[in-house]
Amino acid sequence: MLCPYCNANNDKVIDSRESDGAKVVRRRRECVACERRFTTYERVEQTARLTVIKRDGSHSPFNRENMLRGVLAACGKRPIAEEIKERLVSDIEDELHREFDREVPSAEIGRRVMARLKDVDEVAYIRFASEYHQFRNVNELRRELDELASRTKDVKDQQPLFMEPKK
Repeated sequence: MLCPYCNANNDKVIDSRESDGAKVVRRRRECVACERRFTTYERVEQTARLTVIKRDGSHSPFNRENMLRGVLAACGKRPIAEEIKERLVSDIEDELHREFDREVPSAEIGRRVMARLKDVDEVAYIRFASEYHQFRNVNELRRELDELASRTKDVKDQQPLFMEPKK
């Protein structure tokens, strides 16, 4: 590892610990040449590249930044912590890499983002849903709002009242 201070290629690891739910290893290093300390992060590189199949049938490489941009736009100036937005995108990205081998429809990504946003912030959900569903008129938007208002909301960190039947 090259020292960011003196560019020497001689360091020793002082401390290692897991972070981000054991997905990342954080290492404190000390340069043997200049004795300054610096931190490095080690994470698994996603080697299996996903391709997104868009509505028009075209294909493009999966890019988490596109998903994050959509979430940030939907959240706008809503009081939602950056960590929550990042975690939402990271969780969906992990799911997609686990469940899809090579190709994933953009509609599937949109459905997953909407489902998560619905539990995070209803206004952000509606903003995202209006782009995703491409509402043609106010009545379509009103139906979505009515459905949102009528749903039973789970209390955070509480077991659901009705469990889904096991298949």
